[in-house]
Amino acid sequence: MRKSILITGCSSGIGRDAAEGLNRRGWRVFASCRKERDCAALRDAGFESPLIDYADPESIRTGLAEVLEATGGTLDALFNNGAYALPGAVEDLPREGLAELFETNVFGVHDLTRLVIPVMRGQGHGRIVNCSSVLGLVPAPWRGAYVASKYAMEGLTDTLRLEMRDTPIKVILIEPGPVTSKIRVNSIPHFERWIDWRGSARAEQYETRLLKRLYDKRGPDRFELLPEAVTEKLWRALEDPSPRARYFVTTPTYVFGTLRHIVPTSWMDWILAKG
Repeated sequence: MRKSILITGCSSGIGRDAAEGLNRRGWRVFASCRKERDCAALRDAGFESPLIDYADPESIRTGLAEVLEATGGTLDALFNNGAYALPGAVEDLPREGLAELFETNVFGVHDLTRLVIPVMRGQGHGRIVNCSSVLGLVPAPWRGAYVASKYAMEGLTDTLRLEMRDTPIKVILIEPGPVTSKIRVNSIPHFERWIDWRGSARAEQYETRLLKRLYDKRGPDRFELLPEAVTEKLWRALEDPSPRARYFVTTPTYVFGTLRHIVPTSWMDWILAKG
C-alpha cells in the first residue's frame, strides 16, 4: 500500500509543489487548502483535497476525518505547511492582527497536530513535519508578526520532538529561506487591513522601504530557490530512517543557522538590520 500524507496550504508554492513531488514518488497525497475553489482545482488535477482552514477548528476536524475515512483510519505523515505573513513595524501591529495571524500560523497547526498524534500512536508509526523558516531562527525588520509565529512554531516543535522520543512518532522541522511563492503578494491584503502606515512614526520608512518591496514588480530575491528545493528536503525528512531534527533550505538559512550560535548579538543585529 502507498504511504499517505496530509499536506496543508497546497493552493500554490511550497505546498503545491510538495503535493506534486510526493505524488510522483508514489505517496498518496491529501492536498488540503483553506478555500473550496482551490480544493476544487486540485481535485480537477487528480488530487484528493480536503478543505482545511487552520483558522477554523471545525474544518480541521472534518478535513482530517475525511482523510482518515479514505485511508481506513491511518496516516503516515503530516506536513504542516500553511501560513501567511503580515508585514509592518512591530509598533504598528495591532493585537487583533497578530492574534488572527497566530490562529493560522500557530494555533491551527497545533490543533491539527494534536488530532493526528493519537492516530500515529495507535498505528505504531508516523512523521510530523512542520514548515518553519529562516525567520524562525533569526528576526528581520518589518516581519515581526511572521517571525513571532515561526519562533512559536520552533518552540512547540522542539518540545514535541523531545516528548515524542518514547513513541514511534518522528517530529521534524524544515526551515526554508527565500523560496519562490505568493507569500509576499498574499500578504498585501493583511497589510492593508491592519497596518496604518500613513499614521505611523515610520511613514517615511514605509514609503522608501516596505511599500516598494510589497508593491513593486521585481525579480527573484538573492539566493531564492524554487519550491522543488523544499520538496526534496521534505522527501528526505519522510524517507530517512533516522531523520534529522532540522533540514535547512537555501544559503541564508545555512548561514544564519550557524552565525546565530557564534556571533555576538550586537553583530547579528547589525547584519540583520541591513535586510
